[in-house]
Amino acid sequence: MAKIIGLTGGIGSGKTTIARLFEAEGIPVYIADDEAKKIMILPETIQLVRECFGQEVIVNYQIDKKKLSEIVFNQPEKLKELNKIIHPLVKKHFDNWVKKQNSPFVIKEAAILFESGSYKYCDQIITVIASEETRIKRVMSRDNSTREAVLERIKNQWEDSQKTSKSDYIIENENLSEAKLQFQEILKKLKNLY
Repeated sequence: MAKIIGLTGGIGSGKTTIARLFEAEGIPVYIADDEAKKIMILPETIQLVRECFGQEVIVNYQIDKKKLSEIVFNQPEKLKELNKIIHPLVKKHFDNWVKKQNSPFVIKEAAILFESGSYKYCDQIITVIASEETRIKRVMSRDNSTREAVLERIKNQWEDSQKTSKSDYIIENENLSEAKLQFQEILKKLKNLY
């Protein structure tokens, strides 16, 4: 089976940009957030969320993400309950996806690779970092968010120092051309390893 390379970084660090570089090189990439969104619309997921959070978070047979977000972001225990529903479903989906890949290694891009505990299933980990100011500017322009909203999201993630201490590779992504050079070095090492 393919080796699993975790790819993570705080919001606005540019991890998705690095994931796209792997894809461009023909390496299979699994974007965990995108797959989690698809899993959230499955009938069995909706049923589990209804059982846990009540009918008020279900509107027109779909999860009302705004209502659910308001609940989980203000109550850490409720966020843990939601994660207990979603993370195992994403893990199962990812495991099935890996089995179908014909590659010596695959990339699992996940914003909360460490926070969710899924880093434990990775053979190696790449963390993408950038200064807080760079990250804030990127997210504000990308999501049309306020500075305060971005800082709140940053606060809910592990600090870079925590992530980098558990990582095999680090890409500093202040400048894309420099980040691409670091990416090429890491890609070469991974191809030699696997």
